[in-house]
Amino acid sequence: MRPRWFTSCWAEPQPVSRILVVEDSPDNMKLFRTLLRLKGHEVTELWCGDGLLEAIETSSPELVLMDIQLPGKDGFALLEEIRLSPQRALRVIALTAHAMSGDRERALRAGFDGYITKPIDIRQFPDQIARALAGEAVSH
Repeated sequence: MRPRWFTSCWAEPQPVSRILVVEDSPDNMKLFRTLLRLKGHEVTELWCGDGLLEAIETSSPELVLMDIQLPGKDGFALLEEIRLSPQRALRVIALTAHAMSGDRERALRAGFDGYITKPIDIRQFPDQIARALAGEAVSH
């Protein structure tokens, strides 16, 4: 019989948070997945908006990172679906290559809880995610 401490010390670590990433670029998805998993997060991947609400229901994320430019419905339309669903309070951060003047304000006015431009700064990204999970404003 193993001592009690042995089991608890070697138990599988629990993920820090569950995060759903909606991104159509394989390179960006790989980068997000890697950085998030390095911090211990559980990552669910969605390559376009199809099945978004089902993915949210199934994975119960604490945070959604959503690309704005997706095939089919864009991030703004998908955000509206979330805000009209029972998961309306879910924090959703816009991920976008749009860095033009006014884009950030447009995303925040639309109801995104934060705005991160791509390419991301890999040194700042983990802190941005931690702040988003803590309910703080995230903008870069």
